[in-house]
Amino acid sequence: MEQLKHECGVAMIRLLKPLEYYEEKYGTWMYGLNKLYLLMEKQHNRGQEGAGLACVKLEANPGEEYMFRERALGSGAITEIFGTVQSHFKELSKEQLHDAEYAKRVLPFAGEVYIGHLRYSTTGKSGLSYVHPFLRRNNWRAKNLALCGNFNMTNVDEIFARITAIGQHPRKYADTYIILEQLGHRLDREVERLFNLAEAEGLTGMDITHYIEEYIDLANVLRTSCKEWDGGYVMCGLTGSGESFAVRDPWGIRTAFWYQDNEIAVLASERPVIQTAFNVPAESIKELQPGQAVFINKAGKLRTVQINKPRGMKPCSFERIYFSRGSDADIYRERKLLGEKLVPNILKAIDHDVDHTVFSFIPNTAEVAFYGMLQGLDEYLNEEKVQQIATLSHNPSHEELERILSRRIRSEKVAIKDIKLRTFIAEGNSRNDLAAHVYDITYGSLVPEVDNLVIIDDSIVRGTTLKQSIIGILDRLHPKKIVIVSSSPQVRYPDYYGIDMARMSEFIAFKAAVELLREREMRDVIAAAYRKSKEQVGLPKEQMVNYVKEIYAPFTDEEISAKMVELLTPKGTKAKVQIVYQPLKGLHEACPNHPGDWYFSGDYPTPGGVKLLNKAFIDYIEQVYQF
Repeated sequence: MEQLKHECGVAMIRLLKPLEYYEEKYGTWMYGLNKLYLLMEKQHNRGQEGAGLACVKLEANPGEEYMFRERALGSGAITEIFGTVQSHFKELSKEQLHDAEYAKRVLPFAGEVYIGHLRYSTTGKSGLSYVHPFLRRNNWRAKNLALCGNFNMTNVDEIFARITAIGQHPRKYADTYIILEQLGHRLDREVERLFNLAEAEGLTGMDITHYIEEYIDLANVLRTSCKEWDGGYVMCGLTGSGESFAVRDPWGIRTAFWYQDNEIAVLASERPVIQTAFNVPAESIKELQPGQAVFINKAGKLRTVQINKPRGMKPCSFERIYFSRGSDADIYRERKLLGEKLVPNILKAIDHDVDHTVFSFIPNTAEVAFYGMLQGLDEYLNEEKVQQIATLSHNPSHEELERILSRRIRSEKVAIKDIKLRTFIAEGNSRNDLAAHVYDITYGSLVPEVDNLVIIDDSIVRGTTLKQSIIGILDRLHPKKIVIVSSSPQVRYPDYYGIDMARMSEFIAFKAAVELLREREMRDVIAAAYRKSKEQVGLPKEQMVNYVKEIYAPFTDEEISAKMVELLTPKGTKAKVQIVYQPLKGLHEACPNHPGDWYFSGDYPTPGGVKLLNKAFIDYIEQVYQF
């Protein structure tokens, strides 16, 4: 219900045949360009603040442009950038438009290598200059670099200090610029290494260029650069000479999938977008492994290389709960299971009274978990029916059997996402009034004062939409009780690997725990956690400990949920309200291959995460308590 800004999306395409091949087989040399558009549109959920693409022509003559880029801002950025690319072809005759050799020689973006990027800002930095891909230009083709990524680095300060110490001068203090400079510097060194070898062999002129472009090894570039990166990332790049690569972090936090046949090699952030765009089965698509990179050289040969040693699998579980498209077979199954796992706690919350309860969901991301919840409830009700029939001491009449068998789980579409709050209305009361109507309800969907209402969502982070809109609007149906169900556990800690959740003040779970400590005269717990956190400032990040866990330690999940209800329930609400969360155990049982749960558990996969949490907690305490 609360839109989280999150992981960006990446796409990479390498054509393995000449453009003439695609013109002849598919009726257009724009096959690669069109497929890139599809991959990006199918990942539009991953970035609505901007988009960009870059393209390289493999065999341009000296003096001809061979590297192209287009970027745009806003939710319509994908349409805009591809519209701009297509505008270059508007004046062409039909013959020219279908002349692959002419396109290759003359037209921009008529190349064989493409990368695309969809941006969601998690840093607060906006504007076209922060939209990927980033370019680093040079007169040597092999030294040109285009870079895009789905990533957040936690140790930008350390990387910045290291590259400035060797004399580099990044144009901006932002992780993408800094990484571009770092990779660019290592790429320069790799090209120069090959230049010296070529000269030693007696080569001159263009023969040196061809030697460099034939033997360049981007694995060397990545090994020397990303060994010190602390964060979650999938980084994609291409060089002016046609080398392309993608590399995944050694913890496996961010995801990427790739596919190759005899016509094309492709990589994307999500598996089903490749399935859909190329109509291939899931089994033929491979996942890029933690610490692994995929390289495609100028000749079109693909290889995978282990760049960094895997450091324990910690793929982001929020990918499964919320961010990725639910059309992936595994993700769909896992989201249903998340809903099913909640059934025992839901039954407890309604005193097992399924006959007087209506079940629904918050549109649209919780819909799949809702189906899983219904499935689990159906199984529970069927067991009840069997037991009822079994306890009958006589041959039941038709009416008795019908009464038992006609019991149903009652599901309705109760909440409707109605409007998007217009940002041009700035006055506080007007905004609050509009926010209260972001959701509408289906009147008559339950029996007033008799029925409970259970409504499932995928996550509750800040709780603002619950307080400003949902609880108040649901209360208009006059349910006996409102049970808000979260298919994920309590979000207690910031994320520093791609999700826009970086400040302690954002989490309703944290606010509830602090409020409980105040009420129970346990402020010394806050003071002790602050003191210990402050004492470790300046320590190597590898030695830092998460002392924020001590804020939550005195309380059960249920106690924190109950306090959250107090904080989030609007005045005047008549129905009793309860919040039911997914236990951590349920999450891991539903998503066994994605154990990354640091925003729930506080167990950060990298030392940089603990370091940034430590700072966020100190900042919060010093601001609130004015230390």
